[in-house]
Amino acid sequence: MRDDYQQLVDEITAALGAPATLENRDFALIAFGAHDSGDAEEPALDPVRTRSILQRRSTAAVRAWFEAFGIARAQAPLRIPPDPAAGVFMGRICLPVRHRGVVHGYVWLLDDGHLSDLELGGPLVAPDPRLARAVETTARIGALLAAEARAGEELGELLAELLTGPPGGQDAARAGLRAALRPAADGPLALVAVVPWTPDTGAEADHPGLPRLPGIAAASVVPGAGDVTLAALVRLRAASALDPARTTAEQLLRSPRASAPNTPGPELPPGGGRETAAGVSGPRRGLDELPTAWGEALAAARAARADARLGPVAEWTAIGPYRLLTALPPTAPDAAVRPLLERSHAELARTAEAFLDCAGQASRTAQLLGIHRQTLYYRLSRVKQLTGLDLDAGEDRLLLHMALKAARLGPPGGPDAG
Repeated sequence: MRDDYQQLVDEITAALGAPATLENRDFALIAFGAHDSGDAEEPALDPVRTRSILQRRSTAAVRAWFEAFGIARAQAPLRIPPDPAAGVFMGRICLPVRHRGVVHGYVWLLDDGHLSDLELGGPLVAPDPRLARAVETTARIGALLAAEARAGEELGELLAELLTGPPGGQDAARAGLRAALRPAADGPLALVAVVPWTPDTGAEADHPGLPRLPGIAAASVVPGAGDVTLAALVRLRAASALDPARTTAEQLLRSPRASAPNTPGPELPPGGGRETAAGVSGPRRGLDELPTAWGEALAAARAARADARLGPVAEWTAIGPYRLLTALPPTAPDAAVRPLLERSHAELARTAEAFLDCAGQASRTAQLLGIHRQTLYYRLSRVKQLTGLDLDAGEDRLLLHMALKAARLGPPGGPDAG
């Protein structure tokens, strides 16, 4: 189907003599036409178009500039002026890609000046015949995108049932996915969890805003305790290489549907949590172990939200003690450690955690925290006074370490759960 999009975009580019770019309604690149400036002294590409092609997505500032002109509601082509402050150095003509009244994407025509006289049409004026042909082609693109969205939604329903449904429903969903994915169902595969994820909620939303990226075999929005999570089933090139899943996770985190921007959390700074994160499961062959893989992806996403040091994307194999802690039911903090978790003692908690992360090596800990060793010893003595735990005793160290990690992790639904 990607070849179909490319062919239609090439038709628009040829009809208008202007480079066309097709993006979905989340501004993710689908296809683009060739751009030949015809002048060796002119830049070959507009910076925004260059970024869209190379990084497959526009920046938030560019999206905001375009959306301010009502492109999501437009029923006909409209002009977008340049805005250097947003990085838009050339004007655009936007052709909304609609099907049955619902916007599914946008065709962008780069206007370096030679389209300034192109008549867009209006109540009393007919559009330029070339533009009319481009609009007809855009309607064909809209039909393809709508069909792909419907197919993706059906696959997403099967994936959600397989990951979270009852055993009987899982068996039927697995069979449906296997029939739809055909050879890809045999793997290798990995699951990506993005939390939180914001589904479409507008009046025009005919599907839950599932992403369409080349590596995603199926995607679904999965409700959870406190947050909605996106589940993405990603095809791998080899069972030993998770790079495609990490790349997909990074692309998904740049989506406007990945909720708030990453910000340090209030607890245990500076390794506090972040608002949005993604987790990647271990690789799997086939569909049978996907429910287990989903637990891994969710655990990795929770760990990445809890501990910014793991990065916005965390792999199940790299989250250390959180592999155990995410499998445990939520409990109240241990009574001995509870005083240390008060906000007024955040610095002491951070010091204790760093000391235990460094395997009790004072010099490494002091260097990590940027403090004098005597300051470290003083803080550790205060930790002992508050908790009654002996940091020279292995069992007390283990209790304190796990309690601090568990407190950072929080409840399964994230910062707002409970």
